[in-house]
Amino acid sequence: MSELSDMRPQVWPDLPEAVDVERLNGLAEEHHARAVRALGTREAGGHLVKVYAVEVPGRTVTEREEATALGLARPHLELGRARGSLGLAVLIVHAGGDGDYVLVHTWIEGYMSDLAVFVGPAGRPDQLRPGRAGLAPCVWEAAVLAHERDAFARRVLDGTGPMAERLAAWRVDVVEGEAR
Repeated sequence: MSELSDMRPQVWPDLPEAVDVERLNGLAEEHHARAVRALGTREAGGHLVKVYAVEVPGRTVTEREEATALGLARPHLELGRARGSLGLAVLIVHAGGDGDYVLVHTWIEGYMSDLAVFVGPAGRPDQLRPGRAGLAPCVWEAAVLAHERDAFARRVLDGTGPMAERLAAWRVDVVEGEAR
C-alpha cells in the first residue's frame, strides 16, 4: 500500500451524537466568500492597531462604523498593560449578515493573545455591546486572525533588525480580498 493511499480520509462508522450532520450540511450549502479590506494602522489606547473590514455581500463598513469600533477598542486597549499587552493589536469591523461584530485582538506576554468581541444589530454601531462569554471569531474573522498570527511571527518575532523596522514590516503585512 502506498503512502498516499494511507492518507485517504476514512469514513467514521458511527458519528458521535453531538455531530449535527443536518446543520453542518446547511452551513456548507450557505457558505460564501466575504470581502476583507485593510483599513490601515491607527493608534488607539496607546497601541498600534491594524484595522480590517470584513463585509458580507451587499454591506460595507463605513467610516462611522470604523470610528465607533476604534472608540470601543480604545478603553479596552488602555487597560492592556494590566493584561500583559505588548502594544500591538488587530481590530476587525465585521458588517455581517445577521449583525455587526467588532473584534479587538491584542498580543500579550508569553506568546499569547487577548480577545474582546462586541456584537450588535446590523448597521447600528451605537448598539454594539460586549459579546457573551466564550464567543470566538467566525470563519471569516478567523481567516484574518490566522494571517495576523503569521504576520506577527514572521515580521516581529522572527524578523531581523531594529524593532522599529520589524514593526514597520508588520504594519504593511496585511490580507485583502476574499475570505472563505
